Amino acid sequence: MLRKTLLATLTLGLALNATAQTAPASPNMDPELRSQARRAIDGGLHYLRKQQGPDGSIMKSVGVTALALRAFLESPRRYNETDGPFITRPIEFILANARPDGSICERLQETGYNTAVAITALAATKNPKYRTVIENGRKFLLDHQTDEGEGYKPDHRFYGGIGYGGGERPDLANTVIALEGLKAAATDPKDPVWQKALTFVSRSQNRSESNDQSWAANDGGFIYMPGANLPMYGTGTSSYGSMTAAGLLSLLYAGTDKNDPRVKAAYQWLSKNFSLDVNPGTTTQHTLFYFYNAYAKVMAAYGEDTFVDGNGQRRNWRNELTAKLVAQQRADGSWINTGSRAFWEDKPELVTAWAVLALEQVMK
Repeated sequence: MLRKTLLATLTLGLALNATAQTAPASPNMDPELRSQARRAIDGGLHYLRKQQGPDGSIMKSVGVTALALRAFLESPRRYNETDGPFITRPIEFILANARPDGSICERLQETGYNTAVAITALAATKNPKYRTVIENGRKFLLDHQTDEGEGYKPDHRFYGGIGYGGGERPDLANTVIALEGLKAAATDPKDPVWQKALTFVSRSQNRSESNDQSWAANDGGFIYMPGANLPMYGTGTSSYGSMTAAGLLSLLYAGTDKNDPRVKAAYQWLSKNFSLDVNPGTTTQHTLFYFYNAYAKVMAAYGEDTFVDGNGQRRNWRNELTAKLVAQQRADGSWINTGSRAFWEDKPELVTAWAVLALEQVMK
């Protein structure tokens, strides 16, 4: 009898612990898919842990290491530094690559991108020890913005944008990453960086009512940078999914209200063009997992569980994205983009981090 009582108590304790570690459930998400998402996250994190080198890094990359670290810190299990070296070593690797100018990067290229994801991961630790490194990184991103400091005037199409670092042109893909980093670093909402960024973001949207560039159309979607897309998506200035998700997320990070016409237009574009098989607006799978990550973040931030697509069908983005990612997970817990090698999406270390982060947004 005593043995049964102890066993029941232990079972109850484990159940309560699991419940305490689970993020609050969305009332409009299928419970079974929610359980599958949690298992997929666990599998992905197990894979990422096995990819860590002795120094805690993954692929010797600050960017990939920081994305994976954030995936651990924001998982339903809420891993933290008390859990041991698989958390503390990646942090030490990131800190070891902090430079005197405030950037956090293992090489001189992609300083903006890596600094942004690094300070976002450090902020996710909620450890005040890293405040100085985060603040230095924040200042680096502010200086990295294309503005008067580099001789640009507000009427230039690149004004307010932020690029990789190492390249001289800003783009929307990196601007949203930088804005996420600035937000994580508690940048004052009244700081000029936000309004400058909104100038660049608005000039990347196909909405002529709010875009002063002559090329702008009116479907509400976004492109890679004002006046141009990446060659892999063809010539022209057609809107596509990953950049529309990035553009809408940038608007929300900068404090734009949901009722703003720019926000409404971008949300309508994503709803109308919904697809998880290709990068919406294209016929390719280029940057598909970047899209999954940005889409999950923006839909969680927007706050609507369902929407009506271009065919008049009501869709539940949480259920559908979960089902898609669970189906694509490999036996070792990893993901890979089998349809494109662009932007390292043939690297399971990076793609797995993107997929886990997307699923963590699904569970919010």
